[in-house]
Amino acid sequence: MNQTCIENAYRHCLAVSRSHYENFPVASYLIPAALRGPVAVIYTFARTADDFADEGNLAPETRLAKLDAYVAQLDRIKLEQTSDDPVFIGITAICQQYNLPLQLFYDLLTAFRMDVTKNRYANFSELMHYCSYSANPVGRLMLHLFGAATEINLTRSDAICSALQLINFWQDVIQDFDESNRIYLPQDEMKNFSIDESWLKDRRSDDAMRGLFKLLIGETSELMRSGAPLAWTLKGRFGLELRLTVLGGTRILQRLSQQHDNVFSRPRLSKQDKLWMLWNGLTTRQY
Repeated sequence: MNQTCIENAYRHCLAVSRSHYENFPVASYLIPAALRGPVAVIYTFARTADDFADEGNLAPETRLAKLDAYVAQLDRIKLEQTSDDPVFIGITAICQQYNLPLQLFYDLLTAFRMDVTKNRYANFSELMHYCSYSANPVGRLMLHLFGAATEINLTRSDAICSALQLINFWQDVIQDFDESNRIYLPQDEMKNFSIDESWLKDRRSDDAMRGLFKLLIGETSELMRSGAPLAWTLKGRFGLELRLTVLGGTRILQRLSQQHDNVFSRPRLSKQDKLWMLWNGLTTRQY
């Protein structure tokens, strides 16, 4: 594979990543210039595969077929066969240059298949299983890119990434239910609080729902705290990027815990919140 093909693949992926609104590191100047292309490749792979699972009005079998085509592309890389798709040209290049585990890309596709086939989760363990495929691979890929994939770092990264995924679930309970008929609230805990799906249909923010949210926010906060030392261990711009991410997630959890009148309201970070994040992110001590 020649360097021109690789550079064209990076340009394609950077254009895709910059056309989306997500707060993803590829758009950040905190990422070293040499790594923005590789990070964009990871993002574009995840973004396009996620769209197969979620966007539009495709039938489930069509969504799964599109994801299967991505699996086939990864299989070609494993067999050392070439591709003319810029996303997979990019994946081939970064796996070779940075020794990234190809399995992590397969894991992301497993999560997207689950998005198509599963819309209820029996308990917290099932949610964590989903996070191990949907969120944790991205953190692991980033650590490999930055040459920081030690066992303790990977474990802490998993905790941070899973916590961030759960935070998204708690922020978007109503949106996920209305738009995709998905409920990420653990079914066993809903039952323990005598809550059923009518609470979501009726937007019922009562003592029972507040109790459930308090439990879930507490578990998520503990998970974030267990991984947070990673952000203060890593140095340079990548460390700062991660500290801001951890602090942002922590602040959102705090805001979620304060929404007594309406637990379904999506919290917004204020300018003051962002200044708090920046101040604490620039210090060398953990929050």
